[in-house]
Amino acid sequence: MLFHAYLRNAIAYVPTVVKLQTGAYMDVDPVAVVPVANTDGLRRALLDAIGKKNAVVPPPPKEKWPPPILLKYAGVKTWAAFARGAAVWSIQETDGNFLIAGYQSHREGYWEKDRRQETSFPPGSTVHDVVERMIAILQDAARK
Repeated sequence: MLFHAYLRNAIAYVPTVVKLQTGAYMDVDPVAVVPVANTDGLRRALLDAIGKKNAVVPPPPKEKWPPPILLKYAGVKTWAAFARGAAVWSIQETDGNFLIAGYQSHREGYWEKDRRQETSFPPGSTVHDVVERMIAILQDAARK
């Protein structure tokens, strides 16, 4: 399981995430757009996205690859414009073990995991525990 939360201008973007048959993940509609100050709305958005699970779908044809879904929600035209000033975290679950991973910008223009921003959860942690921690991370980052 893999889910994303993007933060840009104190707004959280929580897309639905599907797993392509190739093994890669892709953000798709619907996308929840919530001010990070709205704790209840943010909680609902994260739980709703996770509740949809990662449906496995065929990849789009290369000649019809869609632009990143977040562009229309953020009102920008390019990924570079969205990424400028944005931050991203993921929630990962493998065999019942949860991890929140933060990302940093790579000099070549993509995001890479930042090991300093990883939060592992002890066995037995629930999705609610993880969501509450993600909310705290997003709200703290928005204050900085």
